Amino acid sequence: MNGIIAPRLVGMDPTRQEEIDRLMIDLDGTPNKGKLGANAILGVSMAIARAASEALGLPLYEYIGGPEAARLPVPMMNILNGGKHADNSVDLQEFMVMPIGAPTFAEALRYGTETFHALKKILSDRGYATSVGDEGGFAPDLKSNDEACEVIVEAIEAAGYSPGRDVAIALDPAASSFFQNGSYVLSKSGQGSLTSRQMTALYREWVEKYHVVSIEDGLHENDWEGFREQTAELGDRVQIVGDDLFVTNSRFVERGIRERAANAVLIKLNQIGTVSETIETITMCRNAGWGYVISHRSGETEDTFIADFAVAMGGGQIKTGSACRSERIAKYNRLLEIEAELEGRAVFENPFKDR
Repeated sequence: MNGIIAPRLVGMDPTRQEEIDRLMIDLDGTPNKGKLGANAILGVSMAIARAASEALGLPLYEYIGGPEAARLPVPMMNILNGGKHADNSVDLQEFMVMPIGAPTFAEALRYGTETFHALKKILSDRGYATSVGDEGGFAPDLKSNDEACEVIVEAIEAAGYSPGRDVAIALDPAASSFFQNGSYVLSKSGQGSLTSRQMTALYREWVEKYHVVSIEDGLHENDWEGFREQTAELGDRVQIVGDDLFVTNSRFVERGIRERAANAVLIKLNQIGTVSETIETITMCRNAGWGYVISHRSGETEDTFIADFAVAMGGGQIKTGSACRSERIAKYNRLLEIEAELEGRAVFENPFKDR
């Protein structure tokens, strides 16, 4: 960073974001930023955006998104873990709650936090462990995927909310992690080996039974045919999100749009490596009428860039962990600050209201 990147950038106008990002991409000279590394390049790219916003005296979200940037995102709050994230009998990796019925971001955060603590009490009363993982979700020794969904619905109701109306469930199965020899092996829960179509049928059952509104990486990252079939069958009722399928790469997103392999993309800045390229991918989603979710990573810091970025991009969704751990709470606190700054201009709405 100091030896190669800095000498080329010192003295440049930080408002020339695209030009600076392109310069760093050219300095790297590899198709996957393998020489300088996406993290080094992204760190500088984000710093450039911050420097420009400071120089112009604008909040970061307004500098990136313009004066109309005012939409706060609905949080996807990780509250329960399975799969490779937990030593239990749950195959799916992440179970999240989305406070889709809240009137403001502040209220949404309250809905989600109260559900989180209601779940903690339910688990504790039943003798389950309530320690949390990297993203702040619980990983109790539940007996099945269905039990995980059932206990979340119970927690939503215990917190005083209506499942599906006030608070809904979002899933990140991370299906690549249980894909073996052409089949989806639900060995932890004992549900056996399933085909792509059988997995989609299982998801359809959960959508109807547990108020699921979003499914991320429901199939293997190379199962394009399966994703096409899943989107055709469920896409009008639920958000089908590609994470491993697209890795925030505009080339893969373009193929996904062309083949109708999903209807939303998980956006991780450090997968693509610059602010400009991330915006390019989001623009592609917008033009196609697709959803997009600004996301953290499992390993995080207390940096709040993605909170401002989520408001700047106006997609109405953010995935940044549970209602605990300081590196997750930092993003929520920043979003509370932004909503307060915007006052009456702040917009908060259910991203699935038209489904």
